Amino acid sequence: MAKTVLGQAWKFCKKEAVLAIACLLAVISCFFVPPSAAYIGYVDWNTLALLFSLMAVVKAAQQAGVFLWVGNALLRRASTARRMLLVLVFLPFFLSMLITNDVALITFVPLGIAVLRLADQEQLVVPMAVLQTIAANLGSALTPMGNPQNLYLYAKSGMQFGELFALMVPYGLCTAVCLVVLAWPSGAKPVRAARVNAQLGRPWQLLCCGAGFALCLLGIFKWLAPLAIALVVAVFLLLADRKLLAGLDYSLLFTFIAFFVLIGNIGQIGWFRQFIAAALEGHVTLVAVLASQVMSNVPAALLLSGFTSQWPQLIVGCNLGGLGTLIASMASLISYKVIAKEYPHLCGRYLGWFTLCNVGLLAVLLTLNRLV
Repeated sequence: MAKTVLGQAWKFCKKEAVLAIACLLAVISCFFVPPSAAYIGYVDWNTLALLFSLMAVVKAAQQAGVFLWVGNALLRRASTARRMLLVLVFLPFFLSMLITNDVALITFVPLGIAVLRLADQEQLVVPMAVLQTIAANLGSALTPMGNPQNLYLYAKSGMQFGELFALMVPYGLCTAVCLVVLAWPSGAKPVRAARVNAQLGRPWQLLCCGAGFALCLLGIFKWLAPLAIALVVAVFLLLADRKLLAGLDYSLLFTFIAFFVLIGNIGQIGWFRQFIAAALEGHVTLVAVLASQVMSNVPAALLLSGFTSQWPQLIVGCNLGGLGTLIASMASLISYKVIAKEYPHLCGRYLGWFTLCNVGLLAVLLTLNRLV
C-alpha cells in the first residue's frame, strides 16, 4: 500500500514538476516564517480569479471548435508552402493574445501537423513547430490575458491595458518580422488545399463563450470585480458543464498559491530580501531573462515581483525570458511533447532548430531592449 502511494506521488511530481518544486520551496520557507493568518494576505486572489475565469472560457471555446474553425477558414487561402507555413505560424501569434500561449500551442501544433500531412509537406514539421512556439510565446506578450505572468504583473503593477500593449509592441513587431524571414525559405511551391475536420458548436455554446469572454475583459479592464466574475463562471459551469469545470488546469492555480506563500515568507527574511533586491538593482530585465532560463518565466515573474517595483522592465524581462531554453516558457514543452510523440526520430533536429532560433531571437530582442 505504501509503495503504491509513493509511486503515485512520484508520478504526480514528475507530471507536475513546477507545482511540486513550488510546494517544496513554500514548505521550506514555512520553517523560517511560521504559518499564520498573514499567509492569506500573501495570495493575490484577484489574479487567481481572473486566471480561473479565463481558463474556463477559453477551454469552452476550444471545445466548441472556435479556434480550429478560424484556422480552417484562413488555410483555404494558402495556395503555396510559404503561405501555408505563414498562416500556421501567425495563427498562434495573434490568437495567443486572447487565448494564452498554452492553449494556442495545444490547438495549433496538432492542427499544423495534420495540415502538413494532408498537403504532403511534412518536411516543414520541425520549422513549423519551432516558429509556432516562438509565435505563441511572443504574441501572448502583448496582452494581459496572453499568458499567466502578464495577467499577474498587469494586476500587481496597476498598469492600464494600453500601457502594457504599447510596452510590448516593439518586441511583437520585431518578432513578427523575424518569423516572416525564418518562414520565407519554405518557398512558393504550389500545394493542394488542406483542411481538417472543424465543426463549430451550437449557437448557445458560442453565445455562452462570448458572454464569458466579455465578462473576463470587464475584469481585465477593472470594471468588474474578478472574484465576482469567477463566482459567476463557477456557478454557471457547476450547473451547465461540470466535466469542463473538473478538467481545468488547477495545478497552475495551486502553483501560483505556492509561489505567493514562498514570496510572502521570503519578504519577511531581511537578509534574503536585501540580496535579491541588490541583484535586481539596475538589471531587472536581464535578471528576469536569466531566471526564466532555469525556472521558466511564470515562476520568475512571481518570485521577482516581490523585490522590485520596476514593472515595465520586469514585464519585458519575463516575456523575453520565454525565449532561450526549452523550459524558459513551460508552453514550449507542449510543442516538444507533440513532436516527440508524432516524430520521435526528429527530437534532436527539433531541439537544434529550437535552440538556434530562440537564442538568436532573444539576442535580437535584447539588443532592441537596449535601444528603446
